[in-house]
Amino acid sequence: MSQAVITTDLPLPNKRQGKVRDLYDLTLADGSDGILIVATDRVSVFDVVLQNGIPGKGQMLTKISKFWFDFFEDKIKHHLVSLDPSDIAGLNAEQRAMLSGRIMICRKSKVVPVECIVRGYLTGSGWKDYQKTGQVCGIDLPAGMQNSSMIEAPIFTPSTKEDEGHDENIDFESACKLVGEDLMQNIRHKSLEIYTTAREYAGKRGIIIADTKFEFGLEPGSTEPVLIDEILTPDSSRFWPLDEWQAGREQNSFDKQYVRNYTEELVARGEWNKEYPAPALPDEVIENTLKRYEEAINKLMQ
Repeated sequence: MSQAVITTDLPLPNKRQGKVRDLYDLTLADGSDGILIVATDRVSVFDVVLQNGIPGKGQMLTKISKFWFDFFEDKIKHHLVSLDPSDIAGLNAEQRAMLSGRIMICRKSKVVPVECIVRGYLTGSGWKDYQKTGQVCGIDLPAGMQNSSMIEAPIFTPSTKEDEGHDENIDFESACKLVGEDLMQNIRHKSLEIYTTAREYAGKRGIIIADTKFEFGLEPGSTEPVLIDEILTPDSSRFWPLDEWQAGREQNSFDKQYVRNYTEELVARGEWNKEYPAPALPDEVIENTLKRYEEAINKLMQ
């Protein structure tokens, strides 16, 4: 098994580190402000980064994001400029080799501080919400739905975007108060359009995209949202095998749910409390997760 890239230390300014990605500032070839996004092999569950990573995971996520950015090229502006490490000045050959396949060189934008979640199936926190209230994030759904039932008309359920701690689900009106109604109306429309199109495309290839989240930014001097961050990957979405789907139960998945399930077992046995320090993943979990990611990529790109 190849070595996982857990962290990076590049000779570039203003390093920031998220749960999975390392970010640096760049100056693009045209002199404008850019950002380097490095998809490491770190894995997080319950907002906690696990001890070890999944080798090659960052490259898979980048490959899927590139596929979808190209797919939606004519529908929405996005921030991706290049995937080529040779476009970054000041790096040596070893650093460029390490970054190969796992970077996105992007135009910098001001991040809209709202996670744009679209749900097409009733699962996760949405299912828990529905059981209590018959709603998901304040949106009424038909009576009698089951765990993993399809939501015929996908719903937009925003959340706050927190630098630390857990994001909080909010209703659409609260999101409008945060960033402005015109912008949120635009973002909601684009999020639903992208998700609906992707759900139909993936469904024809044997994959259910149960839900996903998008992030948007604003470039200087513009009020038109730009799609940023990753898009429709197994880390930002729930991918299920269409031929195994059955409402009324939890589903097998192509995403990191396999990792979540393993760590949930640790929690149930009292071996972890969902806090730091996090456990390490055994080789079997790593290998099986990689297989699921690979299968999803192959199906989507067939």
